[in-house]
Amino acid sequence: MDASLESLCAAAETAPLLRNGQHPHGRPPGARPLQGQVAPRQRLQRSQPMHILAVRRLHQGDQQLRTSSLPAIPNPFPELCSPGSPPALTPGSVPPGPAAAKQDVKVFSEDGTSKVVEILADTTARDLCQLLVYRSHCVDDNSWTLVEHHPHLGLERCLEDHELVAQVESTMASESQFLFRKNYAKYEFFKNPTNFFPEQMVTWCQQSNGSQTQLLQNFLNSSSCPEIQGFLHVKELGRKSWKKLYVCLRRSGLYCSTKGASKEPRHLQLLADLEDSRIFSLMAGRKQYGAPTDYGFCIKPNRVRNEAKELRLLCAEDEQSRTCWMTAFRLLKYGMLLYQNYRIPQQRKAMLSPFSTPVRSVSENSLVAMDFSGQTGRVIENPVEAQSAALEEGHAWRKRSTRMNILGSQSPLHPSTLSTVIHRTQHWFHGRISREESHRIIKQQGLVDGLFLLRDSQSNPKAFVLTLCHRQKIKNFQILPCEDDGQTFFSLDDGNTKFSDLIQLVDFYQLNKGVLPCRLKHHCIRVAL
Repeated sequence: MDASLESLCAAAETAPLLRNGQHPHGRPPGARPLQGQVAPRQRLQRSQPMHILAVRRLHQGDQQLRTSSLPAIPNPFPELCSPGSPPALTPGSVPPGPAAAKQDVKVFSEDGTSKVVEILADTTARDLCQLLVYRSHCVDDNSWTLVEHHPHLGLERCLEDHELVAQVESTMASESQFLFRKNYAKYEFFKNPTNFFPEQMVTWCQQSNGSQTQLLQNFLNSSSCPEIQGFLHVKELGRKSWKKLYVCLRRSGLYCSTKGASKEPRHLQLLADLEDSRIFSLMAGRKQYGAPTDYGFCIKPNRVRNEAKELRLLCAEDEQSRTCWMTAFRLLKYGMLLYQNYRIPQQRKAMLSPFSTPVRSVSENSLVAMDFSGQTGRVIENPVEAQSAALEEGHAWRKRSTRMNILGSQSPLHPSTLSTVIHRTQHWFHGRISREESHRIIKQQGLVDGLFLLRDSQSNPKAFVLTLCHRQKIKNFQILPCEDDGQTFFSLDDGNTKFSDLIQLVDFYQLNKGVLPCRLKHHCIRVAL
């Protein structure tokens, strides 16, 4: 899939595109200019070529001294200088270039702390994120992002990696701010595009075989005309009422049908343009705008700062539909730029030295169940045997922990006390937060499979809750304490698999699915700037 997309990317570089996928000057490459128009290159006057001799004879009136060992090089632009006058451009006639403009940008974190960073005019969102990662001593896994947050409008969006931070800040109001946050779903559609675009919502102008490669090529190729269609709740401009309309998204803009589900040109009305606008998520659509569902999004013109009357507010029926509309908007607006942003970290990783230590990541395709009971290890292919091996590994960890407690602990705390507080040092533990707050954090950092966090239980003060995302749905699993031989353990499956602390539990379910719908992959994290 990457090879075919790379060829499409190379073709896009030979024919540069604007942000909406159109060709510059309104003309595709290879098109001839209209008759009567002179091409810009024909108007330029070029100096005539002249033969450069190895040694040029000195003029009789020229009294300047020359080094005999160096050849004399003639002036290749004689029309700029006359024999009796000095050159047209003297050393002091060209003004020095202006210094690169700098400005201060204030970036906030999830816990309310902030940091002021000095940036240049050409600093991109990726550059600023890498700078904040370096200063905050975080792990750079290419999932950090800069969020444009408008609290007075109830809107926010993640900046694309190629966007200029100074240019975006110039369109923001004084109450708006930048947030530094994780977003694991930023380029997830390049990995699993079929999960983002349901078949009933996408139509093509040409025949498509439905494969992942063909699906992405149709969106990235400027010559194709993909459409996203379906019913959306649309808020009327300047009113509080919402209407359910049939809407279609094209490269030219977002349209609604004035007659049922008809897509005839005379029945389509333009709702928003893609060129001079950006797409945002609604943070509290029901409370602030009276949205009929919780899956609202907004198309905001760049000129709008504080006026909510000019916002084009829309609402989908579920999270998958909203993700489809917002992802298609990004692909149709930026096109190949998104794929280049996705490939840059991978290309940099490939250029790193093989001796550098890579960041540990858990991949579903690289982890298998193994049996090391014999002299050589073997891969366990039977799912039933793999599950039993996982249960045995959990009991083995319990035995090792019990043996260590008998021999003594190097910690000044008692072993039982240490096992109940050691998890509070981990980034994936978020303490005493509510269920609604944990769901909000999961949604903000990307609804991808395996995204999780742990928190204290509100109903049972001795228990904990694992909040996990699977198939864009958030589920909660209670972790209950249990005692065995006078020692406290933690379990997710009613005591079948026991762990001495929550760190062992998380490590185990990162490698084994167990009773969970999927393995733990990414943890929600909050950093202090």
